Amino acid sequence: MTSLDAVAAVAAALRAEAAALDERRLLVLAGGRDRCYDAAAEALDAAGIDRGATTLLGPKDRLDCERVEQHRAVELLGTTREAVAIDCHDALRPNAVGRVAGAVDGGGLLLLLTPPLDEWPERRDGFDESLAVPPFEAEDVTGHFRRRFVETLRAHRGVGILDLDGGVVEDDGLTDPAPRLIGQDADATAASASGGVFPAEAYEACLTDDQADALNALEALAGAANDRDDAAEASAVVIESDRGRGKSSAAGLAAGSLVADGADVLVTAPEFRSVHELFARAEALLDRPSDGSNRSRSIDIPNSGSLTFAEPADAAERAGDADAVIVDEAAALSVGLLERFLDADRVAFATTVHGYEGAGRGFSVRFRDRLDEGRHEVIEATLSEPIRYAPGDPVEVWAFDALLLDARPPVEQLVADADPETATRRRLDAEELLADPNLLRETFGLLVLAHYRTEPNDLARLLDAPNLAVEALLVDGHVVSVALLAREGGLSADLRARMYDGERVRGNMLPDVLTTQLRDEDAAIPVGWRVLRIATHHAARSRGLGSELLSAVRERASAAETPDGAGLDWLGVGYGATPELLGFWSENGFSTVHLSTTRNDASGEYSAIMLDPLTDAGRDLRDRTAARFARRIGSVLSDRLADLDPDVARAALRAVDAEPQLELTDWEWRVVVGSSYGPGMFDVSPRPFRRLAVRYFSDTESQADAEDRLLDDRKERLLILRVLQARDWETVEDLLGFHSSGQCMRALGAAFQPLVDRYGGEVALAERERYD
Repeated sequence: MTSLDAVAAVAAALRAEAAALDERRLLVLAGGRDRCYDAAAEALDAAGIDRGATTLLGPKDRLDCERVEQHRAVELLGTTREAVAIDCHDALRPNAVGRVAGAVDGGGLLLLLTPPLDEWPERRDGFDESLAVPPFEAEDVTGHFRRRFVETLRAHRGVGILDLDGGVVEDDGLTDPAPRLIGQDADATAASASGGVFPAEAYEACLTDDQADALNALEALAGAANDRDDAAEASAVVIESDRGRGKSSAAGLAAGSLVADGADVLVTAPEFRSVHELFARAEALLDRPSDGSNRSRSIDIPNSGSLTFAEPADAAERAGDADAVIVDEAAALSVGLLERFLDADRVAFATTVHGYEGAGRGFSVRFRDRLDEGRHEVIEATLSEPIRYAPGDPVEVWAFDALLLDARPPVEQLVADADPETATRRRLDAEELLADPNLLRETFGLLVLAHYRTEPNDLARLLDAPNLAVEALLVDGHVVSVALLAREGGLSADLRARMYDGERVRGNMLPDVLTTQLRDEDAAIPVGWRVLRIATHHAARSRGLGSELLSAVRERASAAETPDGAGLDWLGVGYGATPELLGFWSENGFSTVHLSTTRNDASGEYSAIMLDPLTDAGRDLRDRTAARFARRIGSVLSDRLADLDPDVARAALRAVDAEPQLELTDWEWRVVVGSSYGPGMFDVSPRPFRRLAVRYFSDTESQADAEDRLLDDRKERLLILRVLQARDWETVEDLLGFHSSGQCMRALGAAFQPLVDRYGGEVALAERERYD
């Protein structure tokens, strides 16, 4: 049998078995690229798969079918194909594999066109180059991820492997299962939720009982147009599923039903393309023609309701005005942003538990606790039955393992008693993680919890990127706290100059911001670790484990070798700022040096950058950057940060390790004293009040103990809102609960009295005596 004859025989047999069981099969064609394409064409023909139902992820049109670049694989989400072929010769992008694996329909084939499997881990490809951030090169990247990837291909059932260069069928991939009945009675599914509020047509469109049950749960959103203001009727629906179970379709059928009944429904997701299926199902139910372009972001039915998409941050602002809100792919949004949607009386959160973005557990653990404690009645539904293929599908099982889509931290009982005294500090290198699959799953599972957008690409970075390190705390061999660290800085003079001139440098976020935005060309000379992720098991939080881990990181950083043989100069972090997080990082020695002037699209939060110096070079970087921040923040707060949460502003200023000189003229001091102790007015000259407010918040001595602060919380918020953010008197009066603008003005004057007493010199104190 020739090599192509073997390909045809294996492909035909895999296709026949997959079709008989409504499952998919995976076919690996390993060898030179031209040989792989010849074999792929033969396999598709032998399997009887039409090229019009096939998509190639590759750099060239070689199979006479639809072609998509790997980096655009997200375009296949929500689509259904009989076959998808991924050309891995130039690059293997884990995200692409995760995104397209679910697009293959039951009875279909997923084809991987790869270099020879034994050689593949040692090769360096385009994705490896993206992991080689300056100052590292591609040869510094390891092949651990691909080595593990190949091992999963050889270990899982339903995976056919052909060595094309050697003409060997390594594995035919056949599982030889016992025959079983596939298919279901659609009428039974439609009848599974009889007597519902939504129309029968919506239930008839459901493809599984699970989907009908989810639609039934979403009926809690009905009636919103009539009793939206009845807080006692507030309802929150949580729909969870693995990818490909039809949650977005169920949400679309619910949205269409609500619109038909006259409700205005607001929909959001991290990206509009995520809700394409939702809109399509709503349009079909409403008998509205779709343009098929995925561009329409609203449906407006005359004399009835509407369905509108908005970006997450915008949708959060509008949530309280909608009759119902549907948040799709909720796990890919931050907890802080999700909480803002609770202003809506009726809201649904649909989320993928084990999707390619790998964020499900973060939603279910971190946000659900807050949802359950709130005012909404929570209704839950879980979809477990796949829509496109049978349960237990081998390709899905393989993808979950290869990409660790189902990675999770240890069960609560194993770490319930963890504390800093019982935890063991440990640095985890890639070889150690690969040698212990359970340790790898626990580590990556905790990292998934740490951030709402952790992806399969991050697994490859964890195992292969030369700039990353992992520090962990273990209890009885189980990971209870973990930090993912990225080496940044130490860049050449030439690269620093190009960065200063506007060139973006990958993998050096903190030096990039300090250089390009803050105009410090020397900021990329010191070397540091940026804390990319830090997480503590939810069953062991608030016990000091996070602080203990940062202490371990600091100790490791001081001993880490840089090119000149010295230790690292700084630890740093950048994150969506909240008062709680700012307090945590400040308590652990980190100082604010920057607040972003735009909100993060996914989190809806402004980002804070903080530094913890370890050497003289690190201290010099921190000191000069913090001092500049203290000098400029008063102006920024009254401009681009005028809508920043005042409690975030308070916490950020409190964490600045710099005390700017007041440098007020004698006249400015008389203005301040006249407003606080006498008949003067703040509005005459806000500038000296701003400088005094910044000096107060950044005064490390006066801010050290909350009980000894000169001002209470309300007065501090008053300083932020009126003095630093320049919000008008009426807005401040409303936000802080004053009875009138006059009362608000008098309170501001009183707030400055202890500041005059503490910071005023001879001129100020003499002026004050005039009003005693």
